[in-house]
Amino acid sequence: MRRFLTVLATLATLSLTNCGYNAFQSGDEQVKANWSEVVNQYQRRSDLVPNLVNTVKGFAQQEKDVLLGVTNARAKVGSIQATPEILNDPAQFQKFQAAQSELSSALSRLLVVTENYPQLKSDALFRDLMSQLEGTENRITVARNRYIKSVQEYNVTVRSFPTNLTAMMFGFKEKANFTVENEREISTSPKVDFNPAPAPSK
Repeated sequence: MRRFLTVLATLATLSLTNCGYNAFQSGDEQVKANWSEVVNQYQRRSDLVPNLVNTVKGFAQQEKDVLLGVTNARAKVGSIQATPEILNDPAQFQKFQAAQSELSSALSRLLVVTENYPQLKSDALFRDLMSQLEGTENRITVARNRYIKSVQEYNVTVRSFPTNLTAMMFGFKEKANFTVENEREISTSPKVDFNPAPAPSK
């Protein structure tokens, strides 16, 4: 009887392996790991915002609308719980994506404003913050690309035969991914130019 149960367990294991069950488990863990890295890099960017806003405020306090826009966009990002569960909720994922896009746009407007303040651009703290921001944006792009690839592979497994039968049986569904429009917008890091504008000719 024990031998029969052992054989049965072995067959069940092989069956689960061949039907893609283990591939779903592995793929799901990879997607979650890559998502955690995306969130980590977005958090790094969010953490830079308060110091960046305060530094700009010290040189360009009159740019209140732009500064407020960045602050509000950061608050909206912080109000969304970016847990792995969000990957199975397209509406929440879209909300997260929209909030991050709004913060990206707000930061871009802030960088445009800073071009009008040569003293700000030459400030050591501001330059350091801009360097950190540019590096973070690059890391966000890398993390997003890894996430996108892992989700694509997972979703192909969900849709392909015969693993799609396993997906239906165990409730595995396609995971949310970044849209092409958003990817095009966010894959371009903010341009940071520290070269002072040429003095007007007399």
